[in-house]
Amino acid sequence: MPVFDYTNSPYVIRSDIGIKHREYWEHLAAPGSWWTDEERINIAQEFRNARSCEFCRERKQELSPYTLKGTHGEAGSLNEVTVDAVHRVVTDQERITQRFVDDIAQQGISDAEYVELVGVVVAVLSIDEFHRALGLPLEKLPAPVKGEPDYYRPAQAVKDIGFVPTLRHDGATGNEADLWSNGRTANVLRALTLVPDALRHWRALASAQYLSLEAMANFGKSADRSIDRMQMELVAGRVSAINLCFY
Repeated sequence: MPVFDYTNSPYVIRSDIGIKHREYWEHLAAPGSWWTDEERINIAQEFRNARSCEFCRERKQELSPYTLKGTHGEAGSLNEVTVDAVHRVVTDQERITQRFVDDIAQQGISDAEYVELVGVVVAVLSIDEFHRALGLPLEKLPAPVKGEPDYYRPAQAVKDIGFVPTLRHDGATGNEADLWSNGRTANVLRALTLVPDALRHWRALASAQYLSLEAMANFGKSADRSIDRMQMELVAGRVSAINLCFY
């Protein structure tokens, strides 16, 4: 298992960041709610492959993502529909619509499978981009830990926003009571709630690399952060704009 040892980094890196990165790699290696251990690791690998995918580059230039026909090359053990979904999330996310989610559902990827796939992509992206920003080599993906998915789906998920069912503001109850407190949440948090563990893992990474939910109420400077909240939001807003984040 990679150790995420940042001792030789050109910058001082807080110890909690390495801890959260190691914890996520352990989660990635294990079965999820809908994908097996090997499938989750292959999804992470396809995220990395998408960054240099020639077909994705060509499709991005087309007026519609449905115009150009082709494949993404070697798909490994994942079927082409899954590979394409990963690549779309990575390279053409601003053109994902309800039609896309409905189309892949008809081809065998359920709404919950899609949410977990997105959860893996955004988590591995967060860790990989952290390394790239600091000029550090990417960690080798973990070896799979055998087991079976739990196929858990929260009964209180409803379709009222976005392209997939989510938990409403008052829906963090029962097994999901830990997702947020006092009925206060945000749509960006609700997005992954069809697969609660995907949100839990994302929150753990975000609490180290950005802010915890509890720290969101602090609009000043936290003792364990090098920049203040205004500077954080300036960086976050600029990155979102560059990435064409419609949210």
